[in-house]
Amino acid sequence: MGRFPSQQHLASWAGVSPGCNESGGKKKSSRTTHGNKYLKSIVTQLAWAATRTKNTYLRSKYDSLVGRRGKKRALVAIGHKILIAAYFILKDKTAYRELGGEYLDSRKKDRQIQRYMDKLRELGVEISTEMAA
Repeated sequence: MGRFPSQQHLASWAGVSPGCNESGGKKKSSRTTHGNKYLKSIVTQLAWAATRTKNTYLRSKYDSLVGRRGKKRALVAIGHKILIAAYFILKDKTAYRELGGEYLDSRKKDRQIQRYMDKLRELGVEISTEMAA
């Protein structure tokens, strides 16, 4: 992995890097870059497999993206996540750590609670926090 200065360079070389094709509020049509066609097809197949597993981080991420982006774009995003994870696993020589299917929900819940608490404080309401069991 020393050949690539960063994970973004690897994603761009593989052809699964995200793009922002918008200028002046006008959205242009976008396609993935050409990249390495063999690695790109393998990453896409890995993404399909990852979205079929139960109670995993990648599945929950796919489910959260598919409603907004569509199936194919969400699939490319999952492939990008897999490639970035593989980059750091190989570079740092560490094991893969599965976050679990509830990871995104718990992060969303914590941020939502904090946002509502901040809004209540802005309105002048004093609150104390206790988490229900």
